[in-house]
Amino acid sequence: MSKQPATGSPSPDSDRAAPPAGKAGRDLPAAIGVGVGIGAVVLLTLFVYRPAFGALVLLVVGIACYEISTALRSRGFLVAWWPLVVGGAAMGASAWFYGLDGLAVATLLTFLVATGWRMTGDVEGFVSSTAASALVILYVPFLAGFAVMMANRESGAVWVITWALAVVCNDTGGYTAGVLIGKHPMAPTISPKKSWEGFGGSLLAAAIASVLMFTLALDGQWWHGALFGLAIAMIATVGDLAESMIKRDLGIKDMSNLLPGHGGVMDRLDSLLFSAPLAWMLLTLFVG
Repeated sequence: MSKQPATGSPSPDSDRAAPPAGKAGRDLPAAIGVGVGIGAVVLLTLFVYRPAFGALVLLVVGIACYEISTALRSRGFLVAWWPLVVGGAAMGASAWFYGLDGLAVATLLTFLVATGWRMTGDVEGFVSSTAASALVILYVPFLAGFAVMMANRESGAVWVITWALAVVCNDTGGYTAGVLIGKHPMAPTISPKKSWEGFGGSLLAAAIASVLMFTLALDGQWWHGALFGLAIAMIATVGDLAESMIKRDLGIKDMSNLLPGHGGVMDRLDSLLFSAPLAWMLLTLFVG
């Protein structure tokens, strides 16, 4: 089945043109406003009623699954979007109530249901479409399940904030350094605006924020915080580049336009998703 961009669709290089928002290509006021609003909702759910944070993750995962499934379907992949949305919610709930074992079983069942749904369609494109469904399952609800497991702990709110703050500082530090001193492209064929100078800013900002959280909020070692921040910055950058590759392969600039200044939900989750398992593992090792 053809997966070439349809006539009139944006080309993979459509985001190379410099947008009017500035060097880093964002509508900065809108991005800041949306970011602050999201942060406020996350903090409210974490500190007022933590199960509400779990429910929020399930909602966000459902939207993200729908976004990426729609993007894949527009390029000819018959992704089973509704089994992915429902299964993604089940995976998050299983992670909350049954931990890693529950997440693993729910992941397998979601894949089996999605594969069975696809078998009701044409034979042509079965392998590619089933593989695309597997990508969505592992990329979105499976990785998000580790955020749910972090939250469902006695000190879950602090764990989630430590992880999210490292990712936010990675993004902010990289953006600031890239705008101010960025000159050497890091991955020009994938994300032309990302620079090595920006990556250095990401590492520094994430490390500083994590050292502060580990020493002031987690009663941990400062060097554990430094290692945590550096590791999260590196894997978050990989996550950002991975989503950029997916969008370029599909010939789109953003997964959707749901969030002003940010694009779609998936455009905000890329770094968070990739870094969630590592954050869960390192926090369990260092302070768990």
